[in-house]
Amino acid sequence: MQSRAVARYIRMSPSKVRRTLELIKGLPLKDAQSLLGVMPHRAAGAIRRVLDSAAANAENNHGMEREDLWVAEASADGGPTLKRWRAASGGRISMIRKRISHISIVLSDKEQ
Repeated sequence: MQSRAVARYIRMSPSKVRRTLELIKGLPLKDAQSLLGVMPHRAAGAIRRVLDSAAANAENNHGMEREDLWVAEASADGGPTLKRWRAASGGRISMIRKRISHISIVLSDKEQ
């Protein structure tokens, strides 16, 4: 059985979030939580909240035990990009893209 949680419109670049998600894929829940707790990456806090939400969903909605949970899937997709402008040389302007992520985590009660 699987349980999932999604956080949408997180103001971080999806590529930076994916870098952190790759480290927790396939880990037991307890190991993933402790690893995210000591990571210096800014994305670790947002990922930790989604991971805790998925674990709570597994316990309350599906009756699964926390000790048996594994991170089956973890992904970060791009959301809408905020476009801002900045002055450039020669009287021109350049675009700044402020990227947004949708973080999704799936927990399973079987080791992957």
